[in-house]
Amino acid sequence: MDYVLRADALCKQYKHFKALDNLSLSIPRGAIYGLVGKNGAGKTTLIRLVCGLQSPTSGSYTLYGARHDQPAILGSRRRMGAVVETPSIYLELTARENLIEQYLVLGLPSFEGIDDLLKLVGLADTGKKRAKNFSLGMRQRLGIAVALAGDPDFLVLDEPANGLDPEGIVEIRELILKLNRERQITVLISSHILDELSRLATHYGFIDGGHMIRELSASDLEAACRKCTRLKVSDTKALARVLDALGLSYQIFPEGEADVYAQVNITKLALALDKEHCEILTVQERDESLESYYINLIGGGRHE
Repeated sequence: MDYVLRADALCKQYKHFKALDNLSLSIPRGAIYGLVGKNGAGKTTLIRLVCGLQSPTSGSYTLYGARHDQPAILGSRRRMGAVVETPSIYLELTARENLIEQYLVLGLPSFEGIDDLLKLVGLADTGKKRAKNFSLGMRQRLGIAVALAGDPDFLVLDEPANGLDPEGIVEIRELILKLNRERQITVLISSHILDELSRLATHYGFIDGGHMIRELSASDLEAACRKCTRLKVSDTKALARVLDALGLSYQIFPEGEADVYAQVNITKLALALDKEHCEILTVQERDESLESYYINLIGGGRHE
């Protein structure tokens, strides 16, 4: 398989804190790779290393086959664009003026393509409106346009939907899918909005405490996500006692709900709960979500 980015035993130490700890990953060409992890897991640190904003303490990574400590990495980085933490835009300038500035920074021979970029990200009609008067979604799309100015084929996005309203999230999602499908741009995207990420990603990397816990494709994830029975009951403490006694894996949620990760004999369960003076209010068959898979993977659930 052809990989855009590969990391091997990557470590990043800040005094007494190890942000990345022997992390390895592989991002195939053409993928939308979802980097999943809670705040502080190491997502942004990894992205900053890949973008050349920081250097690893140990370990290595290769970008388009060039090691991070070789001169060729500079050429490889010209093939990538990134939006790290917040969009790199000038708030006093218009969308077009921001792109002109980026073209000058990159030393591009002409401003040809700016209008196409503005159209691509949905900012063609913003005219003389300054970026400081843009919505958060518009600023994020402008940041992506700036990242695309050098015509990269690898795009790195750090929490691109953070703080956006539902409409803005949909706009960013559709833009990322368009870039991937129509321009064959490989995308590395970190996000804590897992439901949204599940609508995008073709591959996943789950990290926790600076470690890569697991990498898998979307199809492998779909196969790994367990089917479960969602129950709503009158007493979740009683339900927990009964499920423990039956040796079943489960997770308790608010509002009297729980997911049971097993084939449930409802009659047997109902009789056991009746002895605990607990009623089953609703029963629903469902698939495990990306969020619950992640929580169970890192040991965040009470029961596995």
